[in-house]
Amino acid sequence: MNRRSTAVDYILIVAGTFLIGFAIKNIYDPVSMVTGGVSGLAIIAKELWSVPLWLTNTLLNIPLFAAGLFVMGWKFIKRTLFATVMLSVSLYILPEGSYMGNDILLSALFGGIISGVGTGMVFLTSCTTGGTDMLAALIQKRMKHYTLAQIMQVLIVIAGASVFGIRSALYALIAIFCVAKVTDGLIEGLKFSKQAYIISDVYGQIADAIMERMGRGVTSLDARGMYSDQEKKMLFCVVSKK
Repeated sequence: MNRRSTAVDYILIVAGTFLIGFAIKNIYDPVSMVTGGVSGLAIIAKELWSVPLWLTNTLLNIPLFAAGLFVMGWKFIKRTLFATVMLSVSLYILPEGSYMGNDILLSALFGGIISGVGTGMVFLTSCTTGGTDMLAALIQKRMKHYTLAQIMQVLIVIAGASVFGIRSALYALIAIFCVAKVTDGLIEGLKFSKQAYIISDVYGQIADAIMERMGRGVTSLDARGMYSDQEKKMLFCVVSKK
């Protein structure tokens, strides 16, 4: 498979960060939905102190990237730095609006889908948008068995509940679930394959059908049934998720 060009990767980053920025500014923020991460803290800061979303996102990421540069090096953080800057730019230049009105359920569902697509596009380029993802990378580098970044994500949602109420926080969990599912589906659907093990007495016919009708390769492995103690043939086939 041919590798994407660097230009295509940066186009994906820009498009993905603008989708994320749109979801934060025009879907989550109007209904006071804190989905965790730096963007969640930005929504809280805007409510409490009227600080613009883009400014909070920028200021909170500065110490994280300083630490990332020291611990991981420039090669690791350069794309993530670009993605973080583009997210702040999107939060600054996108016009502010409320496209879902006061419907918090629609906001959770479509906000999760839109930001999930954006996050998946960014992840496909092997970078993140900074924030708690950068924190997770730093923690994993130094303390491989800790999940403090995930705990921090939950704490931010709890902080959002204390500011906006438990109802908003519960809907935020729906949005987080949607983001995770859409992001995983986008990445796995484009980059990962599935493997199938087939055990049958008519393995020869099945192998012929896989090769001739599906146009896929297949490998025959020797196996033994532990209950019957009989020798069997097991077919192994790798196919795309689609």
